[in-house]
Amino acid sequence: MSSAIKKIALIFVVLIIAAASGAYYWINTNINAPVTHDQANAIISISRGKSLDEILSQLEAAHIIKSAVLTRLYIRLVGHAPVVKAGDYRFKSPITPGEVLSTLESGGIELNKLTVIEGWTRFDIADAMVAIPTLKLKNRAQALSLMNNTALIKDLDPVVSNLEGYLFPDTYFVQTTTKPEELIAQMVTRFRSVWQEAQKNCPNPYHLTTHNAVTAASVIETEAKLASERPVIASVIFNRIRKGMTLSMDSTIVYASKLIGKWKGNGIIYQSDIDLKSPYNTRKYKGLPPGPVGSPSKSSLEAALSPANTAYLYYVREPARNDGAHNFYMNPEGFEIGVQKLRAWEEAERRAGRR
Repeated sequence: MSSAIKKIALIFVVLIIAAASGAYYWINTNINAPVTHDQANAIISISRGKSLDEILSQLEAAHIIKSAVLTRLYIRLVGHAPVVKAGDYRFKSPITPGEVLSTLESGGIELNKLTVIEGWTRFDIADAMVAIPTLKLKNRAQALSLMNNTALIKDLDPVVSNLEGYLFPDTYFVQTTTKPEELIAQMVTRFRSVWQEAQKNCPNPYHLTTHNAVTAASVIETEAKLASERPVIASVIFNRIRKGMTLSMDSTIVYASKLIGKWKGNGIIYQSDIDLKSPYNTRKYKGLPPGPVGSPSKSSLEAALSPANTAYLYYVREPARNDGAHNFYMNPEGFEIGVQKLRAWEEAERRAGRR
């Protein structure tokens, strides 16, 4: 290669380096140039599933950054794209594009949360939703009406009359733009995911339909405090059904009372509750109740599909433990002894002023 060509090549390289350096300087200068905007008091919601390019375009449209293209170029130059979580964000004014990226990296402002507790009924969920101001629900009835959208689950449960049992217990984040019906759809979607996994992992020896499995799981959830006992309580349910016995499980009576607005919420089942002529009253009517009586957890769904192999027909709380453990029995005689033991303990607690 001649010296002239070498000089030309060198000059070309120098020009490229100079151009690149100039471009980097220009981009870097602009990325650190403050932008004044009128959204400082506004909440900018970044919805789930949005790409970084879509987010930058959204911020450009809100005049929080001047150029989405320039910001993308800067990200490519530095080789570090922020991991942006869905959420609500506030951007101060003035703010540099670099600070915008840092804000996106650090996460949004604290969101409202809806934590659905295992065993909660749709009434409990409705009350919790009403308490979240951004959902703008006027009352429980309005929230409950949204839970009648059975189209969300009809393919799995064609006989369902509402979404009781299909609103999976978990914590859900509520953005300012979240609509109540979207939140309910999230709960059902979460149920579908857990249910699909449970079906893969459990044998379902009684070939339960989705409706019956979820109904049984909801009863298991409300009867069992310990996850380890749930398969055993499931066995009691199916053993009693096979023998033509009523389930006689108090949680179903509580639900029957809630349905008609008579439940007093103090944990006491009154004679008027026991006398209810409701198909949910499993002291009066045999078999599973007509539908779920609450939101079952994953372990309760698995217990319904994988019950323990026992001959137990009865259980009663173990008074020596305070974790909700039960004693299990195969015959009424053993059960009666357990009941008397529990009553004696309750009386001793009452006399000691602890109840």
